[in-house]
Amino acid sequence: MKLLENKIALITGASRGIGRATALMFAENGADVIFTDFREDENSQSLVEEIKAKGVRCTFFAADASNHERTLEIAKAVEAEYGRLDILINNAGITRDNLLMRMSEADWDLVMNCNLKSVFNYCKAFTPMMLKKRSGSIINISSIVGINGNAGQCNYSSTKAGIIGFTRSLAKEIGSRSVRVNAVAPGFIETPMTKQLGEAALNEWLKAIPMRRPGQADDIARTCVYLACDLSTYITGQVLRCDGGLSL
Repeated sequence: MKLLENKIALITGASRGIGRATALMFAENGADVIFTDFREDENSQSLVEEIKAKGVRCTFFAADASNHERTLEIAKAVEAEYGRLDILINNAGITRDNLLMRMSEADWDLVMNCNLKSVFNYCKAFTPMMLKKRSGSIINISSIVGINGNAGQCNYSSTKAGIIGFTRSLAKEIGSRSVRVNAVAPGFIETPMTKQLGEAALNEWLKAIPMRRPGQADDIARTCVYLACDLSTYITGQVLRCDGGLSL
């Protein structure tokens, strides 16, 4: 039996990167996958096809994760089509990096709304389904910069630190109903964006990582599978760092 067989999972911001890798790995492990992203495009369309090719159901919703009303619409649609939700992964996020003295109010608000308000939106909309059936796993994607901070990312690191506080608080609120809430804190993950840093900058990052390699999106996806499946039924309120030792 597959680790997530007969489970229904929703992943926000999943058309690319960590979200996409997680959606595909969940499908490989038997889960029906619902995912969102800001707009429908070639990435979202191809992901739907790839997931369905694995023999599971898939539904895509175009949505701004910071829009509360749109989130409620999606929750109603999911309940009508699937009847329940077993796993929620709050992955949607953006960066608008700059030193604080140069950061605009608009870039602060945009990152706050997409990265942090979205977690509130989806947890508030979907936890009632989990509480009703007294089971579920919520996984919020944070970052090691939410633990350690990072120059030029006051807005981003604030949202990721906020996600950690939110995760621990919600875990205490709903743990008695057997609904678990955990966070994953990725380190330096290899993406098209990080590849643009150049060899010199990449080598500086690698020097700080004990494992001497950047993480891959699949590393985070495997961590999410563990927290979503029955192997972790007594784990809640935790922040699982997946960073190759970078935060040591």
